[in-house]
Amino acid sequence: MAKQKYIFNHKTLEFEKFVMPISKRIVRAVLVLLSIAGGAFLFAILLYTFFQSPNEKMQARELEYMKLQYEILNDKLDNMELLLIDMEQRDNDLYRVMFEADPIPAAVRRSGFSGTDRYASLYGYHNSGSVVGAAQKLDVIASQLYHQSVSYDELFDLARNKEAMLACIPAIFPLKETEVKYISSYFGHRPDPIYKVTKFHSGMDFSAQMGTEAYATGDGVVADVENNEWGYGNMVTIDHGFGYKTRYAHLQKAAVCKGQKIKRGQLVGYIGNTGKTTGVHLHYEVLKNDIPIDPINFLYNDLTPDEYEQILQQSTLPTQTMD
Repeated sequence: MAKQKYIFNHKTLEFEKFVMPISKRIVRAVLVLLSIAGGAFLFAILLYTFFQSPNEKMQARELEYMKLQYEILNDKLDNMELLLIDMEQRDNDLYRVMFEADPIPAAVRRSGFSGTDRYASLYGYHNSGSVVGAAQKLDVIASQLYHQSVSYDELFDLARNKEAMLACIPAIFPLKETEVKYISSYFGHRPDPIYKVTKFHSGMDFSAQMGTEAYATGDGVVADVENNEWGYGNMVTIDHGFGYKTRYAHLQKAAVCKGQKIKRGQLVGYIGNTGKTTGVHLHYEVLKNDIPIDPINFLYNDLTPDEYEQILQQSTLPTQTMD
């Protein structure tokens, strides 16, 4: 119990009980409360700054565990990406080569993520880097898997059609070997017999007697039959599918018509001397995706390995073309 205070009254010359005014009591109470609140606030700041609550310790452990798991996940995604890259290389360099399909560019395999930042909502957090990295790798892997799946579907169709493909790809001489006098010119840059300059010769020239039969080198459809007074003269073009075409130029006359289906070894026309030419011969071309390629690579059905090696050596000689 608080002691009673007394004050001396000079007027009455007596001691009287001291009574504090109510306003001062209120002010003093407020100051006491403010002091207590301030002290509690400072104590709370110190407590939460230097000490963790049990709940915060548990959350910190969980965050560290999640960070570790994201790092492990990123490592696994890196390994998956390396595996997919290896699959893509084998797909482009082996499987698609076997079926003569064009390789799929790396830019296409990883396409589909341009435009606005699809990861904007993942930024702004302490561990955003790990989360965004994992999300990006997952998207890249998803794109790679999609394009790899499409590639395998395409290869499956090519494998199923391989028999038809082998029947269509040019693979024999365009005329009987016994009727070929000689191969007068090969594929590549050769001297032109009329203009006397070196020009690109897009096929092979087979010299033979007038009227010798020329044959289709693979199954296909006659894409065009032309009759020209200059250039290739009378010419037949066959579309074999799978990106392949063959041309038979300087014919005396054609034995087929446009749109006609044709089989390997079937008569195409008769060798002549029409168009720009210096003698009777057959100008034979092979095209892949409308680009001329060396026909010598498509004569393997009619040649032994030794004969093929010999004809390869002859093709390097600087022969003059006949057209």
